[in-house]
Amino acid sequence: MSSERLPAARHAPQARKLALGATALSLAAGIGIAFAELGVYFWIAIGSALGGVARYWCSGVAARMVGETFPWGTLIINVAGSFVIGFFATLTGPDGRIFVGSTARQFVMVGICGGYTTFSSFSLQTLNLLNDGELLLAGANVGGSVALCLLGAWAGYALAAGLNAMKLA
Repeated sequence: MSSERLPAARHAPQARKLALGATALSLAAGIGIAFAELGVYFWIAIGSALGGVARYWCSGVAARMVGETFPWGTLIINVAGSFVIGFFATLTGPDGRIFVGSTARQFVMVGICGGYTTFSSFSLQTLNLLNDGELLLAGANVGGSVALCLLGAWAGYALAAGLNAMKLA
């Protein structure tokens, strides 16, 4: 009897058990990967919160110092954020002076910089300037933001590249 083939109907419960076992194993592996990735999402969320709070503070300081007729706070934030991301990306990149793990890079570049820089606010404020008939101010905001943010990213890159090239004593 042991050498005889069993009818297919008798194999079905075993096949189902194997399929359920494989499904459970796949699900467990997926959950394990999800929990491992959860750490990255947690740090990005913390960085985003810190960046958002810094953006709110900086925007308030700018409004108190120079007024609110032009979105100076947003412009300052976008330039500073562009500088920070250019500097940090270069300093901690593959050829950079400082090794930083991928989670820490994402914390700073996706989390903090993403929560801090305000291109959505920039877009809405520029649209509001246009709707108010302030074509010159809207153009100045667009041109200033693009030019100064590129300059900020370049300055951060150049400073970090210079630090990367320095000889350590």
